[in-house]
Amino acid sequence: MMKKSVFIVLFSLLLCNPTVLLAQTEPEDVALAKDDFQDSFFESLKQKGIENYDKAIIELEKCLKIQPENATIYFEFGKNYLAQKEYKKAYDSFESATKIDAKNRWFWVGMYDVCYETKDFEKAIPIVLKLVEFKKEYKEELVSLYMNTQQFDKALDLINELNDAVGKLELRENYKAQILQDPKYQSSERFNLLEQIKKNPKEESNYVSLIFLYNENNQEEKAQEIAKKLEIAIPNSDWAQVSLFKLYLNNNEGENVVKAMNFVLASPKIDSKIKHRMLNEFILFISDKPQFDGDLEKAVSYFDNDKDVQVAKELGKFYHNKKNWDKAIRFYEMQTNKNSDDIETALLLLECYTEKGQFDVIEKKTDALLQIYPTQPQFYYYSGLALNQKGAFKKAKEMLETGLDFIIENTELEINFDIQLGESYNGLGDLKKKEFYFSKAENALKQKK
Repeated sequence: MMKKSVFIVLFSLLLCNPTVLLAQTEPEDVALAKDDFQDSFFESLKQKGIENYDKAIIELEKCLKIQPENATIYFEFGKNYLAQKEYKKAYDSFESATKIDAKNRWFWVGMYDVCYETKDFEKAIPIVLKLVEFKKEYKEELVSLYMNTQQFDKALDLINELNDAVGKLELRENYKAQILQDPKYQSSERFNLLEQIKKNPKEESNYVSLIFLYNENNQEEKAQEIAKKLEIAIPNSDWAQVSLFKLYLNNNEGENVVKAMNFVLASPKIDSKIKHRMLNEFILFISDKPQFDGDLEKAVSYFDNDKDVQVAKELGKFYHNKKNWDKAIRFYEMQTNKNSDDIETALLLLECYTEKGQFDVIEKKTDALLQIYPTQPQFYYYSGLALNQKGAFKKAKEMLETGLDFIIENTELEINFDIQLGESYNGLGDLKKKEFYFSKAENALKQKK
């Protein structure tokens, strides 16, 4: 196909202006020159095809002597030099082609290819501006060039133009986010977004982008103003509720806070990071409002399938650190009901039960856990502790002595076992062994310090 297309181009040139071939000559000389040109040209294509670029260039030089003003020959020179990575010769050849025929897009593409290969983005810009005259699609390339040359103002203007004309593109949106990290470009972007909202009030993404910009600049009142406009323009907008949630928090409107939060948490459109942040803000909001505890449990249930963050477990830890054992227990139990294999949560839960003095619960839980995890020493420890507290000293001793065999390089746990064994023997009246285990624990504590 390549040979055929070049042949057509070549002979079109000859038919249009045969005097380009040679000056005034005899007819038989013209025919001979045509044959020589054709033979050399196709031989150059053949040699290029098998990557014998030097031989291809020699054949093109023969063609050039016959037709010194043929742009296609320079174009072929450029392609051969580019293949050899002789970038200056390639660029000069493509440029020579454009000087002869500036209306052939592919000659300009050749120049751009050289600039791309050499990463000379500054030099590429005027070439791509020329290519835009042929095809508007080259504006996408121009955006990348402006980004690479740090002409962010031009890039932003062009991104907004393209967004308006052909719709948004992920690459362009990534570029835009990068540009808007610099506050000096945010003012023009806010103006652009306001104009876009006026032009198309049903386009949700413009409101969302503007809300984020205002929030990033601590302009919460303006963000909330836009959120209200969004709610009016698109009443069922999930994103409007994200910003209104913040407004309701600030105004201490608890019922509206819950309503907005539940709306957002149920939305597949909103990123999970935003949902997690919203939940954290809600937890702080209800720290002194126990009437919303049920709403918190419902909110946590939205995260049951979240693979990145175990929300119930993290909430349990939050209340655990605050020594709010009841709430910690509630959320740890939610986590273990969802994932019975979570040993860490099971241990945290046993610690909370201990703090609450719920030793019957501990005995029952550890019996069940040891059926599944018979080599976990921590479960033997909590079982022994609970049995000691209930006065079942003999059973506690047996449980603790069994668990000791499974401890591996855990001094702190060994100390706890020794203390509980001391308690067991004390309850059994064996004072000698009581003193042995208490002394052992005491010495280990001193060594640890």
